[in-house]
Amino acid sequence: MLSSLPTNNAIQIAVCLGITALVGLATWLTIRRAKHDGSKKDVFLAGGGLNWVFVAGAITLTNLSTDQLVGMNGNQMALLAWWEIAGFGGLLILAFVFVPIYYRNNCTTVTELLEKRYGGRSIRTLISALFLFGNILIYLPAVLYSGGTFMQALFGDNLPILFFAAILAVVSAGYTIFGGLRAVAVMDTYSGVGILGLALLIVFLALAAVDFDLSGVPAERLTLIGGPDSPIPFHTLFTGMIFIQIFYWSTNQNLTQRAMAAPTIREAQKGVLAAAFIRILIVPPIVVVPGIVAYQLFGDVGDAAYGQLIATVLPPWLSGAFAAMVAAAVITTFSAVLNSSVALYSVDFHEQFVGEVTNHWKLAAAVSVLLTVTSIALVTVFIDASQADPEDFSIINLLQQLNGLLSMPILSAFVAGLLFRNVDALAAIAGVVWGVGLYAVYTFVWQPAGVVTMHYIDFMVVTLVTSVLAALLVNRLALGNRAEFVGFKRHDKAAA
Repeated sequence: MLSSLPTNNAIQIAVCLGITALVGLATWLTIRRAKHDGSKKDVFLAGGGLNWVFVAGAITLTNLSTDQLVGMNGNQMALLAWWEIAGFGGLLILAFVFVPIYYRNNCTTVTELLEKRYGGRSIRTLISALFLFGNILIYLPAVLYSGGTFMQALFGDNLPILFFAAILAVVSAGYTIFGGLRAVAVMDTYSGVGILGLALLIVFLALAAVDFDLSGVPAERLTLIGGPDSPIPFHTLFTGMIFIQIFYWSTNQNLTQRAMAAPTIREAQKGVLAAAFIRILIVPPIVVVPGIVAYQLFGDVGDAAYGQLIATVLPPWLSGAFAAMVAAAVITTFSAVLNSSVALYSVDFHEQFVGEVTNHWKLAAAVSVLLTVTSIALVTVFIDASQADPEDFSIINLLQQLNGLLSMPILSAFVAGLLFRNVDALAAIAGVVWGVGLYAVYTFVWQPAGVVTMHYIDFMVVTLVTSVLAALLVNRLALGNRAEFVGFKRHDKAAA
């Protein structure tokens, strides 16, 4: 394959493959002496043995993948930095509110907490199903699509996006199948050092390429104060944004699973806080500045902006090194979501409805292969969508909007279960079903028809509040239970 490509592309791919292999070797050398017993804690929580460094690395790189680097830079405006800035607050809430709750309840999945709070298995099954639905149909193929888009933009269009996506998926599945969460977390950390360093270098080189002069960029692309028609209107920072962050960082299995893999609450909190400071100090500039510079150099090129800029400002060997780091980011994010999906299926479905799992490694391997094949096939849906509307298609905006179908309804179950006593699981289910239906009607009917013009971030608040109210009303009127607001006090009592 290398011989059929231009010399520069051959150098890039050779360097990329070499560094990817080195990261894989370093990961293997680190985890090779780990003892395995095939338990769910061994496969899905790294045996509870991750120190704070690996917790921080796993959280950072699970989140920071090409849907951020490609998607946010693809918007080519500073405004998108708010997703990362607000994430700092979300991580603080995870560290000081949710981590102690998960550890005191000895959770492997976030859904276990719901079962214990409501005293019913049904709500756990429903939320797990929604998480799996989102992971399989949205997150996994989106990560592969954005990774394949970046690789094609960097290496040229000699090979299709689907080719790159398939390679990334197969390597990712290998980490999940043979190393579990431990391998993913270690690789996250090693590759994270390289990708953050190179990403900051790209920010400097990009600005140097335009002599640190962005005067040719329209003011609306440089401002942090979003207008009513922008992707993030300024007022939404005080409405739905904080609830989106709470869901994403504190109740989303894909992220919280990393925080639950430390030996103690304190070690987990140290890792989460380290990830929070990385989020606020390093991530915002690397996800917006390159895209803005790309606008000045190439115009409005959308999701191809980041790859085109790197191909321009970096020499071939260094762009190959960065390609390896981005590939690692895609691999670790895909592996992390894959591992979380397998955990949800194994613990919440297979053990409940099929039978006891004696060796989670074997089951994880089979499910991983199935989900990997499905994800590669679904990449074509994202490719078709981008080709149908190349000017307006944005992977990051699409993901954030689709997230509302699941995020606020799921969060409502946590709010009702954690803040109130004596709420029945059936009532919580009613609230979740209401939320999914309401947001679906808003997204696919009301908003396109102009019936409701409220921004989707604002409507997430409407969805969350009405979902909680629906749960409480069903609990009182249909089930005859009187909910009692208790805040988080009862968790401390339960722990004692």
